[in-house]
Amino acid sequence: MFAFCSLHAQKFLPLDTLKLKEAKDMLADDYGNLYIYKNKDFSLTKYDSLGKQIGKMMLTVPYKIQTVQNPLSVPLFSENGQELKFVDQNMNEIQRVDFKQKFGFIKMAYAEDLQQLWLLDESTKRLIQYNFRNETIINSYPFDASFDDLMDLLVYENKIYILTRQSIRVYTFKFEKIFESPVENGKRFRRENENILVITPNTILKYVPEKEMVKIFQDPDAQIVDKNTLSYFAIKANKLYLYSLEENKEIQPQTESEPQSKDVQQEVKPSEEKTSEPGTQEKKLEKKTQEIENKNPGESSIQKLIEEISTLQSAGD
Repeated sequence: MFAFCSLHAQKFLPLDTLKLKEAKDMLADDYGNLYIYKNKDFSLTKYDSLGKQIGKMMLTVPYKIQTVQNPLSVPLFSENGQELKFVDQNMNEIQRVDFKQKFGFIKMAYAEDLQQLWLLDESTKRLIQYNFRNETIINSYPFDASFDDLMDLLVYENKIYILTRQSIRVYTFKFEKIFESPVENGKRFRRENENILVITPNTILKYVPEKEMVKIFQDPDAQIVDKNTLSYFAIKANKLYLYSLEENKEIQPQTESEPQSKDVQQEVKPSEEKTSEPGTQEKKLEKKTQEIENKNPGESSIQKLIEEISTLQSAGD
């Protein structure tokens, strides 16, 4: 079963094939599509917001999904395989970068855009800026930090963000530590424009530059949480809950109630009929996304993508 709920409403949809109990991780893109990773068989499956399967990828070794904010180019890194893959909106592989021949042992990789990667080479203790399109090393920085329990890497505006299971640390390129804070069971980073977020199994934290980490979402009963630009998501008791995004407020799940469910079912029905019509807004968004990529494939298109989506959504309201 798949259950969506917000702070003021909830909706239940039967999706028996999703088998959320086997999910190791879950991410949501800004179209409302869901990506379910299962460590049991190393599979990555993409579903639309109604639970229809869009694509599935069977992997031979474990992979870490960096982000799904640009669904046309989703980066997956494998420490075991020493490679990084990019997959498209239908979960087809479109690019593969092999690190084995050129580097020592890459502990973590971060795809900055559609040309550049940041690599933490454990064997040489260096942070490497690498253009994988022409296979050239742009810069290399000594980085003698501990690689134990390393969960994620992010580079943004001349700052290096390191996430372990128990902490977040921020460095300059001179290896000067400018911030550190404890984090319980850190999983991965998410960047939304200038905001740096940390995802844990049941909490989402926001980094206040060089000051503190602020909790913006928490569901103590959840096994997996994530967010897109519109909503928070939480998997608990083999159901998926969708919470409406409230800016500048910490989100706390509300208790379900029967009268609330009945009201929502009546409100949701027209919306469901609208999404089944041909030429839906989702298709228009996908078309616009493809146009953006075709115009400038060498530039990170996430910011432009979000701006175009916002314009289309406003026009469609």
